Amino acid sequence: MRVATPSVADRVAAELRLQLAEGLLLPGARLTESTISEELGVSRNTVREAFAELASERLVVRHPNRGVFVASLGPGDIHDVYTVRRFIEVSAIRGGGSPARIAAVRAAVDEGRAAAAADDEEALGTANQHFHRAIVALAESRRLDTIMAQVLAEMRLFFHKATVDAHFYRGYLADNDEICRALEAGQLERAGELLLAYLNRSEERQRAVHGE
Repeated sequence: MRVATPSVADRVAAELRLQLAEGLLLPGARLTESTISEELGVSRNTVREAFAELASERLVVRHPNRGVFVASLGPGDIHDVYTVRRFIEVSAIRGGGSPARIAAVRAAVDEGRAAAAADDEEALGTANQHFHRAIVALAESRRLDTIMAQVLAEMRLFFHKATVDAHFYRGYLADNDEICRALEAGQLERAGELLLAYLNRSEERQRAVHGE
């Protein structure tokens, strides 16, 4: 059991990261060991280990005598996160990918269009996350996928403040489609340049929203 426990805790941490990236857990929300233990069918000790892992990634914070809460990231974190994104995402798209991996990028663009047509802003935000996850997945590296999972969780925490603007994510739809079309055409340098410009604009927008 002692050998298996860390891997179970890792899976719990991965599930919570996913919930953060999908916008299901909001900044400042209190996380309870008992609730998560029951929902995921694991021990409270396992949940405690997962919390420690997420705390080391600054995705949750533990307040003495109060409990564990989803982190509320500050303006100072924005540049650091975008620096990581520029290195990972731009390198991944410049390397191209298999037809199946490229199709996953297109599927995320189509998912965003469908969400916009349905006026579902939460689904639109999730589709945008899927787009960026699919870009990193082009590299077919589990390590990069793991790093990106943490980055996407952090990004969703930033974006919660930005999405006070009800149409926040719609501004990215045309960019996502243009980047995807360059990728599909094999214009990898152009795809990389488009994505780099996109990330630079996105960082500026986040800085403005967060008052930096």
